[in-house]
Order: sequence, then structure tokens, then C-alpha cells
Amino acid sequence: MLSNSKLGFGLMRLPKDESGNIDLQTVSKMVDKFIDSGFTYFDTAYIYEGSEEITRKALVNRYDRNLFTLANKLPGWLLNKQEDVERIFNESLERCGVDYFDYYLIHSVEESNYDIYQKYNCFEFVTEMKKQGKVKHMGFSFHGSSNLLKRVLKDHPEVEFVQLQINYLDWEDGLIESRTNYEIAREHNKPIIVMEPVKGGTLASFPKEVEKMFKDYNPDKSIASWALRYVASLDGIMTILSGMSNEEQIDDNINTFKNLVLLNNEEKEIIEKVKYELNAYPIINCTSCRYCIDGCPKSILIPDLFKAYNGELTYGKSPIYKDYYDEHVKDGHGKASDCIECGTCQDVCPQHLSIIEYLKDVSKVFDK
Repeated sequence: MLSNSKLGFGLMRLPKDESGNIDLQTVSKMVDKFIDSGFTYFDTAYIYEGSEEITRKALVNRYDRNLFTLANKLPGWLLNKQEDVERIFNESLERCGVDYFDYYLIHSVEESNYDIYQKYNCFEFVTEMKKQGKVKHMGFSFHGSSNLLKRVLKDHPEVEFVQLQINYLDWEDGLIESRTNYEIAREHNKPIIVMEPVKGGTLASFPKEVEKMFKDYNPDKSIASWALRYVASLDGIMTILSGMSNEEQIDDNINTFKNLVLLNNEEKEIIEKVKYELNAYPIINCTSCRYCIDGCPKSILIPDLFKAYNGELTYGKSPIYKDYYDEHVKDGHGKASDCIECGTCQDVCPQHLSIIEYLKDVSKVFDK
């Protein structure tokens, strides 16, 4: 059931042109590089804005179906009646331009939505789609607690794989529980797809004094490659998804995986030292999934405001961060101080961030 390589192409954070639309030409070049290098696994989702359509144009319409594997996902938070399950599935097939998905996932299972997936018989639906040949392999992506993961795997032993958030910064995090969830999946003999190995880009760029710890050991390797090799060195990993946003990132990732070298003990010790230094920076651990934006009544571009805030915290006060903030609080988009504390954003945040409180911190810095 497995793809040809551990590297998977996450189609969520795609490059955009000057008009703000996904750049088809650039994505097509990235797809070509990916496939030409022997990689096959592509990952999209119903809620990734424009992603399914660009998948059809850049991948499906340009390559034979047997040259790639495609994963998609069913979003529980958009289900209001039983009929929505089949409707969304069929819309995804149509948008992607395919007759079947190689991998189909129940999307972002957590405490707030598991009962919805149960209520609308979503696991049973995907099982039926397997019988009909419209799904080859079924699984679920997960952002909940370790106790819930145990429950889901007990309730649904039929799932063939689990997609987990795993990276070295979250490995011992008491909220994300990367290590514990990884061990539970291993105990149930479920292959693991890794998401957020670079934590939405957080583990791709550090302050100079932290980057120096990696560069002193190996000046030729990118900062992001350390994070990817970290998860690639774990047992039971089926695929590692990387949300590549430009050609430079895909070139670097291809180089990392085409010549994959697992971490040695000295490199593992360096990562532990880097983790210690990173934890001293009080940044907001937002991965820019952007799930929080659609439901915001004030149209606050929350991940972008967090990015400005993190930049100033990490690299020091600079006009560049205030300019970036100002650029994202115009044209109808609210400032951090415009938050009405409705909590809609926090309900859908897979990182379980206290967004309301963080926006207050952002406002103190930029809304003076």
C-alpha cells in the first residue's frame, strides 16, 4: 500500500502569484521535479482553498494515474447532515478529476469532532468506498489527546494508517503529545504518516546563534533538513509530508530524501541542545494552517499577525514587522484588538492555541 518514498508533497501552503491566486505554473514545475525524482505521494484536502483544483491542473491532467498516489480528507466540522458525507466526497473526486483516492482520511480527529464523525458514520462510509474501489486505503489524521487516540483505534481497528503531528519540538510537548501518540500507533501496528515535520516552517529558520549549532556541525545542510531527518529516523514511518511553497524548498527536500542519511547520536544531541535554546523564545507555535480564518467574524488574518509578532519576539524590534502587520490589517481585515472573543478560531485550531489571549499580546505590540 505504500508510496515509493518517505517524502510526500503537502498541497496546502502553495505558492501564489501577484494577484493572490495559486501559481499554477510554479506548482506544475514543482510537481515535475517531485515526480522526476521518483516521489509519488501527494496530499490535498477538501478545505485547502484551491488545492484540489490545482491538483487536477498541475498533476492529474498532466500525468498518468498510475504514476502518482493521491490522498484527500473528509472534514467533520463541515458536516451538518448525513448526506453531506457523500456530497463532500464526490465533490473532492470531481475537483481533483479522479475516479478514486489512493488514501482517504477522516480529517483532524480530536475531542471536538470525533462524535460528529461517529454520528454520521464516516468510518463506515469510507469502508464502503473501499468496497466500491473509490478508496484504496483508509486512515485518519489526528490532533487530539493520547487517550482519544487509544479510543479511536479501539473503535476502528479497520483503519490502515494514522497521520500524526511529529517533530522534534513537539516530541515531548504535553499538549501535542507527539511521542506518546507515536508510541500508541506503533503499539497498534499502524503505519504513520507524519504531518508538520517542520512545524509550518517554524523549524526551518532560527536566530543566527541557534542556526550556528547546526551549521558548525554541517554547513552544507539546511536547517529544515535536520527536522525532516529527525522524523525519517523513527521506525514505522510511511510518509513524511512537507508543505512546500516554492522551488527552493522542493529542491532542498528532494536533496534530503534522495540521499537520506539517518541521524547519528551526535546529531541527536545537537537537536536536543537546539530544542533547549528554542524553548527560551516565547513565540506563538502557530503552523499557519489557516483553519481559523474563515469563521472569524472580524476577518482577522490570525496566522499573519502571529507571524509579525513572532518575528519581533525572535529577531528584535524592527519596522519590517510593523509594516508586515499593517499590510495584513487592511482591506476589511481586522486588527488584533478587533477580536470579540467569540472562540470560533480556538474551536478549530489543531494546535489548541489560546488564540484570544495571544491576540491581546499581539495588540499590545502593534496596535499602540
